[in-house]
Amino acid sequence: MTKKTSAPVANRVPAERTHHGDTVIDEYAWLAAKDDPATIAHLTAENAYTEARTAHLEGLRAELFEETRRRTQETDLSVPSRKDGYWYYTRTVEGQQYGVHCRRAVRDGETAPPVSADGAPLDGEEVLLDGNLIAEGHDFFALGAFDVSPDGRWLAYSTDFAGDERFTLRIKDLSTGELLADEVPGTFYGTAWSADASVLFYVTVDEAWRPNRVWRHAVGTPSSEDVVVHQEDDERFWVGVDLTRSERFVLIDIHSKVTSEVRVIPAGNPTGEPAVIAPRRQGIEYTVEHHGHRFLILHNDGAEDFALAYTSADAPGDWVPLIEHSPGTRLESVDAFSDHLVVSLRSNGLTGLRVIPVGDGDAHDIDFPEPIYSVGLDANPEYRTREIRLRYTSLVTPDSVYDYDLVTRQMVLRRRKPVRPGPDGRPYDPADYEQHRDWALADDGTRVPISLVCRAGTPKDGSAPCVIYGYGSYEASMDPWFSIARLSLLDRGVVFAVAHIRGGGELGRRWYDEGKLLAKKNTFTDFVACARHLVKAGWTAGDRLVARGASAGGLLMGAVANLAPDAFAGIVAQVPFVDALTSILDPSLPLTVTEWEEWGNPLADPEVYAYMKSYTPYENVAAVDYPAILAVTSLNDTRVLYHEPAKWIARLRAIAPQGDYLLKTEMGAGHGGPSGRYDSWREEAFINAWILDKLGRA
Repeated sequence: MTKKTSAPVANRVPAERTHHGDTVIDEYAWLAAKDDPATIAHLTAENAYTEARTAHLEGLRAELFEETRRRTQETDLSVPSRKDGYWYYTRTVEGQQYGVHCRRAVRDGETAPPVSADGAPLDGEEVLLDGNLIAEGHDFFALGAFDVSPDGRWLAYSTDFAGDERFTLRIKDLSTGELLADEVPGTFYGTAWSADASVLFYVTVDEAWRPNRVWRHAVGTPSSEDVVVHQEDDERFWVGVDLTRSERFVLIDIHSKVTSEVRVIPAGNPTGEPAVIAPRRQGIEYTVEHHGHRFLILHNDGAEDFALAYTSADAPGDWVPLIEHSPGTRLESVDAFSDHLVVSLRSNGLTGLRVIPVGDGDAHDIDFPEPIYSVGLDANPEYRTREIRLRYTSLVTPDSVYDYDLVTRQMVLRRRKPVRPGPDGRPYDPADYEQHRDWALADDGTRVPISLVCRAGTPKDGSAPCVIYGYGSYEASMDPWFSIARLSLLDRGVVFAVAHIRGGGELGRRWYDEGKLLAKKNTFTDFVACARHLVKAGWTAGDRLVARGASAGGLLMGAVANLAPDAFAGIVAQVPFVDALTSILDPSLPLTVTEWEEWGNPLADPEVYAYMKSYTPYENVAAVDYPAILAVTSLNDTRVLYHEPAKWIARLRAIAPQGDYLLKTEMGAGHGGPSGRYDSWREEAFINAWILDKLGRA
């Protein structure tokens, strides 16, 4: 019996919408009806078509999966982090999809984190939560909260078995291993304990999936008795909750895309009224960290790239400058320890860490040897410490965990993620690969950075195939990262490039501002400029270049497909935001109103409407020769709804039927795709096999 190889046809009653005098016919709007059997049948048929069209890659997919599995140390153990009298860590076990969360008591005289041979359990460990046991009987599993109480007695954790990011919150008694009767359905990320662990704060979402309420739950009582501590009625804002590292205050963080407000509750008085640090002012963002007698405030009030100030913890008022604004150096966060502050920053497109002693001593930046890298703080739960943990990586250096002595400035490598030998049996050697920083020139003369990695000696004569990755939204930076799965591409002669385009945050707040709202098209033209530059500089050729992006980066993929279809041999769009205008016009959809400060409000502003319509991929499909397109989505995604790529692929087939378009839908997952690590490796193998096929390297 042969599989059906003809493309599915979407043919139902079209919908009509009118805004600002513009009437639009949407012939595929019916695909938004998730519960309609016709929708499920269509997605199922698309999956069957995609499987049939890629059947010739089945062997390559298996080969790529096996290469990732072979190179990965499957039984492994994270570097334990110390909190009070315990070391906390996570283990993985060969053959199991999910992590095992554990702790072990600190032993007399033990200062360095314990290690084990080949990731074996530590002697005397206590298993707090085994994700594999919880996930039994479920196709999807994600952990939301994982929060041990200050006294070490309780574990608050939450689970999602659908991928829709609505979690059920539970409390486990770590002294007995028993689950309490306490159970709260429909929660979101974020929890915070009171000082005495009698109260747990958590967050829920509204019907639009916006986290809008912070609740107080008394341990041992029914959730029906829980109390709303803060309800945010302004639909532009979302809320979060956290406990300061000092464990002195519960922070309620209230944020829109451009404005923020923080309220605090003393952790020792969990029933107290939240106090406002500074009332919200449109366009002013700030975050708060507790440090002794003061609250540290990282803010952008008159400081485009942010400055650091402080105010009294007893009576918050005026902000006293601590680090003045320095244009071009973006201050991203501040972490407080008893005798030191650590500021995470970004300068010249690279991340960095600045240590500021309290009292005597000069501030200093921590140095790193590679020209391109990414560094940030890792788990640092203890407030009173002279040592911090940081995580470092680059395009050729696997994820590395260091402990850094804040006083002596000595840095100790605790662990570098093992990379086992590949198919040729040779151990991984970073010297076998090269990383480069290049610059493209955008249409308006702006220089756009590109990070590249390839096998050593890869020719720059245009003969090498290349994958170019991009995102460019929300001030999110695509800093260099190491990938075991990517090695399978590099070893087949593929160059991997990351375009650090405007809309991201790589070069500071201005880089973000110049790629949002009515400047959004800079994101797309920057990416095309990077692609053209790679060809001009000899890194690759236009018929050997595949573009890849996800979520808002999927919008980027759809936009550049319309803008420069000749520039690419293929495009991979994962959970792509390709029907942006339709979604942003509908305030009832998840997260729409909170997005207006990123994209603009096309409902209220005709200029925004016209601008968005001019670039939204779905609105601009044309009868042109598109490159091959693979769209990957998930049925339960609440951030970018599955029907956006489903509609996009249907319209591409109708208007430009000569093209090669595939849609792959995970029928039981969310925005992040499959949840288990082996399932994730298989998904990546599927995508990379398709890429290699389009690059002629299959």
